[in-house]
Amino acid sequence: MTLTTPTMTVTQTMMTAITAKSKQSLKLRHELKHNINKQDDLILISRLRKLFDHDPNAGSHGSYRVSSLYFDTPYDKALRQKIDGVNQREKFRLRYYGENTSFIRLEKKFKINGMCGKHSVRVTADQVKQILNGDIDFLLNSEHPLLIELYSKMKGQLLEPKTVVTYDREAFIYKPGNVRVTIDRNLRSGLDSINFLNPKLFHAPVHDGVAVLEVKYDEFLPEVVFMAVQLPNRQATSYSKYAVCRKYD
Repeated sequence: MTLTTPTMTVTQTMMTAITAKSKQSLKLRHELKHNINKQDDLILISRLRKLFDHDPNAGSHGSYRVSSLYFDTPYDKALRQKIDGVNQREKFRLRYYGENTSFIRLEKKFKINGMCGKHSVRVTADQVKQILNGDIDFLLNSEHPLLIELYSKMKGQLLEPKTVVTYDREAFIYKPGNVRVTIDRNLRSGLDSINFLNPKLFHAPVHDGVAVLEVKYDEFLPEVVFMAVQLPNRQATSYSKYAVCRKYD
């Protein structure tokens, strides 16, 4: 007779999650990033506001705050892979917008040979508090593969909350090509991950006057967008807000 031990049950649950995850459509997108100064920002924003619609979820001024809590291992696997330019890498984060902590998502962002993708699942504030307190057994009982994967990596790789990253985002959309153009300003960092859900928490500015232009699209970049984001002497970069904020640990 074969006995089913708790270890076997955990393993079987994880394998089921991995199988389910592999069946999800792996949609990869192009992502271009440029560091821009204040003058670039003024030039770009005057064009973008005339040509494209703001993200409908943005406020009356077209911008909103993004608050993210990134996870990493004790030996900084995600950070090292980013710095070393590893072609296939991933990172986990919790994210909410503005001061609204009633809508929070766990996200796994990944890159494969320069293309980017993301899996996400909505979580509650109470679940986030449990994760931050190290009470993660509920993740294993979830039916969502991303939550089970987080449990697996928190146990197997000792993945843990590492750094809070906040910034102000102005976002534009252009439906042909499923294009999204964003300018992220006022990058700030914080180490008090346990109070991540407190929107009043102080975060130190780390942007040094630099903003980040990001352009994401599917198979093609429409010419009108290509022309709108052109700046002289600016080349795409591998800028990472998480990596920049980690400098201030």
